[in-house]
Amino acid sequence: MVRFINKVGALNSCASRIRVYESFIKRLYSSEADSNTIDVAKIRNFSIVAHVDHGKSTLADRLLELTGVIKPGHENRQVLDQLQVERERGITVKAVTASLNYTFNNEQYLLNLIDTPGHVDFSNEVVRSVKACQGVILLVDANEGVQAQTVAVHSLAKRNNLIIIPTLNKVDLPRADPENVKAQLKSLFNINPDDVMSISAKKGWGVQELLQAVITKIPPPPADFKKHFKANIIDTWHDKYRGIMCLAYIESGTIQVGQTVKWRSDLKQHTLKYLALLRPGEEPIDKAVAGQVVMVGCGPKGGGCVGDQLLSLESAENIKVATAPTVKHMVYAGIYPADQSQHTQLSDAIKKLALNDSAVSVNIDSSPALGQGWRIGFLGLLHLDVFTQRLLQEHKAEAILTAPSVPYKIKVKGSKLIKQYKGDEVLITNPLQLPEASNILEYYEPLVIGTIITPVEYIGAVTTLCVDRRGTPLPSSAVDDKMTMMQFVLPLSEVVIDFHDTLKSLTSGFASFDYQDHGFHPSALVRMDIVLNGVLVDELCTIVHTSRLEYTAKKLTAKLKEMIPRQMVQIAIQAIVSGKVYSRETIKAYRKDVTAKLYGGDITRRKKLLKQQSEGKKKMRSVANIKIPRNTFIDVLKR
Repeated sequence: MVRFINKVGALNSCASRIRVYESFIKRLYSSEADSNTIDVAKIRNFSIVAHVDHGKSTLADRLLELTGVIKPGHENRQVLDQLQVERERGITVKAVTASLNYTFNNEQYLLNLIDTPGHVDFSNEVVRSVKACQGVILLVDANEGVQAQTVAVHSLAKRNNLIIIPTLNKVDLPRADPENVKAQLKSLFNINPDDVMSISAKKGWGVQELLQAVITKIPPPPADFKKHFKANIIDTWHDKYRGIMCLAYIESGTIQVGQTVKWRSDLKQHTLKYLALLRPGEEPIDKAVAGQVVMVGCGPKGGGCVGDQLLSLESAENIKVATAPTVKHMVYAGIYPADQSQHTQLSDAIKKLALNDSAVSVNIDSSPALGQGWRIGFLGLLHLDVFTQRLLQEHKAEAILTAPSVPYKIKVKGSKLIKQYKGDEVLITNPLQLPEASNILEYYEPLVIGTIITPVEYIGAVTTLCVDRRGTPLPSSAVDDKMTMMQFVLPLSEVVIDFHDTLKSLTSGFASFDYQDHGFHPSALVRMDIVLNGVLVDELCTIVHTSRLEYTAKKLTAKLKEMIPRQMVQIAIQAIVSGKVYSRETIKAYRKDVTAKLYGGDITRRKKLLKQQSEGKKKMRSVANIKIPRNTFIDVLKR
């Protein structure tokens, strides 16, 4: 008690004192605080994986009700979707853990549930989540059937050797066709129809049987108490008072509050100050054992990052820097403060949000028009939208977002002469990074393998769309007599902008789309420059495929003509590639009637004034710089 009082007295803020006091009371009176009673054979770690809108969050709500975490009622919806953006959009963005107690056959089980996102842009959350699981519930909509992301998450579970519990949801709806969907699962994944469970997450039908199947079919985690403590970090976030908090899967050994630990990335010693189960609210505990998924924290200076490992001091792990799993970013965009006076605030917001979203990459960038900013990599356009929305909602930081672009690679000749490039192949995330065309041997464009599941009557329309987007067809397969699965190799630049919306429009919303990285391949690419009255504007340069030159050039120059305000001199807007003009638009100069003050007299007076005006405009064109307001750059560059 004396140590506790001294700790409280040393704190600076009243809020921190209250938090520590509450933590102490919970530990003092909690009947479940002693983790020594946990039997690893009674632990089950599992995730819910599915396509978008197949009912993952609704099923998670029913599981929370069944285990007594929440009370049934309309007010308890999307309990694990804790972000404002998740509730507004009705989608899951972050994988969230909930540790549940459940009694089965008079034995107490600890079930660690991880609710994962379904959209392809947040697939990194699913990949990290399954690292802490031994099985998954593969949820499929009994109305929609197998979708593109269903194929992706099934493949992920197989690669990680996880037990799969196939489950049909929404079987209570009039359009449900469970037998047909079971046949699809048999055709695509060779799943026995007798092994497929049927539930209605909304009404709670079959959920208790599903929970019991989790206990009987999914094995307990492989745990070794005799080995030294080692935990893998699968998520991190920033707490205003406690610093960096981590979600950890304990692989071996035991851990308790007050124990000295080290990070594999820096090997500095830290004292474990916070240890809790997420139910989904924090429940402080004193000790945790191998096989559990727990929240850990080492104080404001404790550190931690996704992909790192927390080790005991006695651990004999090789000394090497731990890094997060490699993430291939599909889209890059520039983020700048609305005003440079807000640069510090936006910088802090991006750092804190990037800590919670390990899928983004952040690099400092600058623009003559927009000032200091950042070049940030995302997994897709929805990921980009959600990131900027969270900046505003969670950190009150307003930002200017430039048009998204995809990364390219180039092979540079004479790389020793170009100091900024250390190797022959260079990753280009911004067209401004491109060297002179004479120094480039070859361009490489990122390709993806797109998987489309569509009704058979739309096969022609889908094929036409993919071929128009420079796609190459791969062998297709029939899902059943009504649906087919098609695959195409597509350029990433043709996919990330509006491909999904166009596909949904062509197929009346019935088709689903998912893609996976296919690497960089040689392509006929060029850099398109925008020139205003002969002056190059670096911020408006783009990389385009040679087959899209005229279309892109006309579209960009027409947009610039609308956005750039008229000035006292004529402005010629040109889209140029290797010295050739592919499109030109002209903004006429303001006209001033210099003869308006004349009320009569000789014609020579009128000619003299017009001549002076002509000479003045000629001189102005020769010396004037085209000044584009900052707001115009924002309108042109933003999405």
